[in-house]
Amino acid sequence: MGLLALFRRKPHERAGFELYGAAVAAARDPWFYGALGVPDRLDGRFDLIGLHVALLIQRIRTDPDPRGAPLAQAVFDAMFADMDINLREMGVSDLTVGKRVRNMWEAFHGRAQAYEAAIAAADRDAMAAALQRNVWRTEDPPGGGRAR
Repeated sequence: MGLLALFRRKPHERAGFELYGAAVAAARDPWFYGALGVPDRLDGRFDLIGLHVALLIQRIRTDPDPRGAPLAQAVFDAMFADMDINLREMGVSDLTVGKRVRNMWEAFHGRAQAYEAAIAAADRDAMAAALQRNVWRTEDPPGGGRAR
């Protein structure tokens, strides 16, 4: 591998960042934080971005197009490159950024697995429980009603 290989773009990198950006834009819709009561804090925003990206990755990865899996990986890579940048911009020290990104990856991975399992099983109750646990961080749905 020559030195110039370090500066080459990875396949699907641009598309991955564009799709990730669209997922972030969707997750920032004020409707989630107003009408649905998702906490408008750093963790609430991370959870909504994670939800949108997990659903996007799952959809792309299961597409019959052979470019699906590498594109899904590019979206994932874009998300965690962005998380790294955002942590640094928030003033997290270089020595702890890696650990924080790893913790975020583990949280994302667990949530994505829960969403994917609920979708694969067509289990609305499991999906509702995963959303309550991960987006609202509670076992009770917003407003005190029963999840549907």
